[in-house]
Amino acid sequence: MTLSKADAERATYQTFQRAVLGEIPADEQTRELWLLKIAAHVIENLVTTEPEVDFDLLDDTLRSEATRTNEVASLTSPQREFLLWELKQGCMTSVINCLSPGERVAFVMSSVLGKSDAEAAAALEIKESALKVRLSRARKKIGDYLAPRCEHVDPRNPCHCPSRIGVALRKGFIAPPLNAEVTLRKNHRPFDQEIKSHDAVNIFRTLPEVEVPESLLRRLSAAFKTGAWEEDKSAGA
Repeated sequence: MTLSKADAERATYQTFQRAVLGEIPADEQTRELWLLKIAAHVIENLVTTEPEVDFDLLDDTLRSEATRTNEVASLTSPQREFLLWELKQGCMTSVINCLSPGERVAFVMSSVLGKSDAEAAAALEIKESALKVRLSRARKKIGDYLAPRCEHVDPRNPCHCPSRIGVALRKGFIAPPLNAEVTLRKNHRPFDQEIKSHDAVNIFRTLPEVEVPESLLRRLSAAFKTGAWEEDKSAGA
């Protein structure tokens, strides 16, 4: 939703900070939707009204140059696997971020988090009919973009993750992994066993779960234990 790790951490922290001021629902499902509603409000104040990236910029970043393989020649197999997952996840995240904020949050709620239309609409405080319109637009834009390009939609398509790693590294789209990061992700399924689907939406449902940074977990744990929440110094800036 934010296209920024720092903003995502900030939004998560603010969501829980606001949540402790309210009456937390006892039912787990109700509590999750309640937190998502708070998160939607927090994120609305963080993201710009217009997408920060567009499909042309994404193409220019990843697909404007010829295949580069020399950057990955010295990588170990685990490092290469790590980068393949980073590239796929980063690319798919960027595709979502080419949508308008309204379309983006509807798509994330429905197609990434797997919420029903009723649950997603309730969390976003909009009518189901409005949600369906957003979803329809989002899915069409994503499908129209990925269908002629991405190998995960059709293996015959021109864009294959292994051939794009070098370009993505050079452009700073992904970064060389630290050994600790590679070790943490060693249990991910092999990239060459990835599920392919002509329905582009299914690709987003097979991405690995987001890994919450340990630093954020420590900050939240400390805040819950002490009741002392950090002041958002950027608020109102």
